[in-house]
Amino acid sequence: MGIRKYKPVTNSTRYKSVLDFAEITESIPFKPLTTSVNYKAGRGHDGKISVRRKGGRVKRKFRVIDFKRIKYGVPAVVKSVEYDPYRTAFISLLSYKDGEYTYIVAPEGIKVGDTIQSGPEAEIKLGNSLPLGKIPPGTSVHCIELHIGRGAQLSRTAGSFATVAAKDGDYVSLKLPSGEVRKVRKECYATIGIVSNKDHNLVSIGKAGRSRWLGKRPKVRGVVMNPVDHPHGGGEGKTSGGRHPVSPWGKPTKGYKTRRKAKPSDKFIVQGRKRNRNRGN
Repeated sequence: MGIRKYKPVTNSTRYKSVLDFAEITESIPFKPLTTSVNYKAGRGHDGKISVRRKGGRVKRKFRVIDFKRIKYGVPAVVKSVEYDPYRTAFISLLSYKDGEYTYIVAPEGIKVGDTIQSGPEAEIKLGNSLPLGKIPPGTSVHCIELHIGRGAQLSRTAGSFATVAAKDGDYVSLKLPSGEVRKVRKECYATIGIVSNKDHNLVSIGKAGRSRWLGKRPKVRGVVMNPVDHPHGGGEGKTSGGRHPVSPWGKPTKGYKTRRKAKPSDKFIVQGRKRNRNRGN
């Protein structure tokens, strides 16, 4: 996978870059595994905007992804590697021996024709899904369950992975890219390998219109608004607000802690990511 850059023929192509999509083998999705999603553009059940700066994206079909991989012991053949507009990673279409088709998040290096499998007896091989207790330390994994049977929740974005650090009784310690070390039940499933499309973060949007295709609307600074619209607004000439940064509703936005003091998941965090930053790692 590489990055394709454009000649600076126009201002919009001067810094624009795209993926070359060399790994993609199919451009049309498998129709039985696609569906439509009701896009509300950041609006809640009452039709009011709850998340600002969303809306106006292009139409797209949602691909149904199998995050549970519960067909234990049934081998599957990779039929294609495809682009998914709903996620940064690529996806793979699997054809199981019993005739069923499913989509999974494609790991880096998977190819059409490869055979993969899930279950406790699966071998340590790229794309195979098996319990964390069966995976040796030092192995890179992705699509990790946090709760038994709930399906993959961790390391699903492009280029992400976690490393199996150690095993301690009923728990397995995972080291995440942020430096955090977290304990997960050994019965939880994970997939061997790194998520595909690791060059995604190197892509330069290049122009504002491309962000609008993705449903991202412009952001207006509070200091350029009127006092009636934002606490930072108003003033003669260019001002910096004259107070600590706040939201349009007066809530502090920088350095203001909103996390509760205790969460049920905190007891499974062996080493926090902030600790590593303080140490300069």
